[in-house]
Amino acid sequence: MSRKYEGLVVLDTKGKEGSVDEFVSEVGKVLEANGATLDEVKQLGRKEFAYNARQIEGGVYVNYFFNASPEAVAEIKTALDLVKGIYMHQYRRIG
Repeated sequence: MSRKYEGLVVLDTKGKEGSVDEFVSEVGKVLEANGATLDEVKQLGRKEFAYNARQIEGGVYVNYFFNASPEAVAEIKTALDLVKGIYMHQYRRIG
């Protein structure tokens, strides 16, 4: 059973080769490889953190809207934990 989800991913682009757009599409490919169907991707821009966490000052915030099964979301979480350069990611069911 497929459901709609919103995923917020914070990218740490410090020391990352290539553009932010390439990194955003790379994360989208990881989502699709683990069973998600992307509907929309919104780049919210770079924002500074309230305090320096893990020695970084801010990150690029990206919203991913996708359809997936609950099992696929668990697989996506595991896969994105392994991607270097992702500071944080969280998901919520919508609709």
